Amino acid sequence: MSIFKTFISSFSKNNDNNSQVVLEYLIALILITLPLKNIFVSIATIGFVVAGLFIKKPKINLKKTFLIPISFYSLMAISLLWTKSYNDSLSGLQKAVSFLVIPIIFFAIPKVSKEAINNIFRLYGFGMVIYAVFYIAMASVGYAETNNINIFFNNNLVPIDPGAIYMSVFASLGLFYFVQIANKKKIEKIALSILTVFIFLLSSKSIITVDFIIIVWFYAFYAKIHKGTKALTISAVSLFLFFSIFFVQEVKDRFLVEYETAFVDNILHGKLNKQPEKNHNVSIKEAWANNKFQQTDFFPGTALRVYQARIFKEMLQEEPLFLKGFGFEASQYRIREKAKEHNLFYEYGEYNFHNQYIQSFAELGILGVLLLVIILFVNLNNGLLKKDFLHIAFAITMIMLFLSESFFCRQRGIVFFILLYCLFNSSTKYRDNILKP
Repeated sequence: MSIFKTFISSFSKNNDNNSQVVLEYLIALILITLPLKNIFVSIATIGFVVAGLFIKKPKINLKKTFLIPISFYSLMAISLLWTKSYNDSLSGLQKAVSFLVIPIIFFAIPKVSKEAINNIFRLYGFGMVIYAVFYIAMASVGYAETNNINIFFNNNLVPIDPGAIYMSVFASLGLFYFVQIANKKKIEKIALSILTVFIFLLSSKSIITVDFIIIVWFYAFYAKIHKGTKALTISAVSLFLFFSIFFVQEVKDRFLVEYETAFVDNILHGKLNKQPEKNHNVSIKEAWANNKFQQTDFFPGTALRVYQARIFKEMLQEEPLFLKGFGFEASQYRIREKAKEHNLFYEYGEYNFHNQYIQSFAELGILGVLLLVIILFVNLNNGLLKKDFLHIAFAITMIMLFLSESFFCRQRGIVFFILLYCLFNSSTKYRDNILKP
């Protein structure tokens, strides 16, 4: 009980500094728990919400930036009036409540300084390093027992929940923090190296590509280092990517299957396709045009996303989705019906659209996808105005990631996005925040 009283007392008017430090740690804790089970994320989020309610603030800061995600959540709630699956929509609203709660708490707490954000990401960055070391160590133990090198790669390296893509996103933000440090200490260089290796082992093609572009852009235009050092760094990063793709077999295979799927029809891949019952990789052309498929057809990542975009187009033509959509979290039954209609293996009917723009359009109509685009535009624009590298890197990563993932279909994706959106857009603007080219 005394611990609780001490915690609450730190939020009194006379302890403004203490209260902000506690909030910093709670925000970092939420971010660090994201790779764990959702219950840990929920507990950390509840702690932040409770702490935020005790902040003593003279008036509410009604920033328009925070009103946009609240409007997005309001549309989700209103969709209960027309949803095709009331129970699914209601369950989805419970999962997505962070879109409402976290912005409201940011109304009540002081603006977050650049120093506070730096402290948060330092804790977060080293937290991701600990995860990376742990998973690689566990894979090493597994390799010693099985002699199977594949255990170091992709979803074999991390648990299926959160999975390789989500873990790649989380690790990338930690990577960007260490990249933007001007004068790195030895521990920071080691942390940067560990996260770089970890992200490549996770082998997410889209994340590796986006990370490469962002890091090259940073060193080309924003890093405060000599031009010769910039050129050397960019060359080293490029060579690392090149050798990883062409000489690390598991990474090479994942890039190769997408290349061949995109440009070659009717390919058999016994080696690349780990599922023996599947003997045909569907090409992008086939995914878009074929009316019927075989049960043995396999959809690589790009082809699957093209197929999902294609069936959304069909849904738009067959049903009045443009204005209202199916309702929040209520589109899955139509995806299952489309899988049956096109004779896909039944498990493909359990995949969502794997595209947040399409997912929002299908479930919330044109207003839903417009609100999503506005959120992303405002986020990127504010980052560019402040010339804050971490903010810009987060904004670009989300814009690109949403092309290949329905990020808001999972609680950790929602919490990750909305917490960082509010955190970055709450930060104060001052000269030390600006990185000059």
